[in-house]
Amino acid sequence: MSAALATAAVATHFAGPWAWGPWFLLIPLFWIALFVILFAVFGRRWRRSAAEIGFGPHGRLNPTRQAEVTLAERYAKGDIDEVEYRARLEVLRANAAS
Repeated sequence: MSAALATAAVATHFAGPWAWGPWFLLIPLFWIALFVILFAVFGRRWRRSAAEIGFGPHGRLNPTRQAEVTLAERYAKGDIDEVEYRARLEVLRANAAS
């Protein structure tokens, strides 16, 4: 009889409505919190690096940065010399500051 009661007690303990206790809620909350933290850290890092490069809010380069990239490409191809490159770059940056 005592073995039957012990078996029933163990079965009730493990098969009750709250068999997992608070862990049932804490484990999903842990994973949700982990993903939120990872997204916050890496999302902020990506947005900061995109802003440093000169990307706008929609992933496109802003017009001033695009003009500088085009000018650098022309200089790399040999279309313009260093003096002209520096002069045009100075004009672009002066107009961007205004």
